[in-house]
Amino acid sequence: MSKIAKAFENKKAFIPFLTVGDPNGDKTVEFVLEMERAGADLVELGIPFSDPTAEGVVIQNANIRALSGGMKLSGVFEVVRKIREKTQIPLVFLTYLNPVFHYGYEAFFAKCRELGVDGMICPDLPYEERDEVADIAKKYDVDLIALIAPTSEERIQMIAKEASGYIYIVSSMGVTGVRSKITTDLGKIVSAIRQVTDVPCAIGFGISTPQQAKEMAEIADGAIVGSAIVKIIAQYGEKAAPHVYEYVKLMKEAL
Repeated sequence: MSKIAKAFENKKAFIPFLTVGDPNGDKTVEFVLEMERAGADLVELGIPFSDPTAEGVVIQNANIRALSGGMKLSGVFEVVRKIREKTQIPLVFLTYLNPVFHYGYEAFFAKCRELGVDGMICPDLPYEERDEVADIAKKYDVDLIALIAPTSEERIQMIAKEASGYIYIVSSMGVTGVRSKITTDLGKIVSAIRQVTDVPCAIGFGISTPQQAKEMAEIADGAIVGSAIVKIIAQYGEKAAPHVYEYVKLMKEAL
């Protein structure tokens, strides 16, 4: 059983996100360890990018802070190496395709396997173009995490059939960011997915409160939270670790 599968085994998974290098690499390592201690089941690591088109202002600013601090892809890999010296918690990269393309697909996924990165989410890789990287990712045991949005409609089952690891269900239209209310009929999306695959589904985009996390986990197999955590890191900087811990603990307990 893969580490991702174990993250969902017999429980609802809480999946936090943070941007690598915000505020620096060593703090990213510390934050991930605190997230695990607080009950996180899997962590998504954002690779800083200059044009993160799916992100709202909170995560855009985290990318700017990380890049301004000198974080590059080589540095991201070094952060993962340090994390792996301390824990085997499942790790999934969230990255745009450009950094992967420039590093070289073969070299990138080989590095992922070497360091124990379990999956990759790529917001700007359409389903119809996934074959550009899918076989290489599979060759190196990296799950290519499918994104299913409210606009996917008739494509939902087509995307879900090819999914591995887990399916990232986008809760709302637009970019990432905290939302006071989520109105999408997520139950209908999960039901359509369940007709074609047993791959776990986790819901992200806009989730920030324990009540929202609980509601999402009742519909799906887990909840993903990014912007709310990145906001805590932006507020407290290098002193954010205890605040990240308390937030993740609260959210995990809600599930």
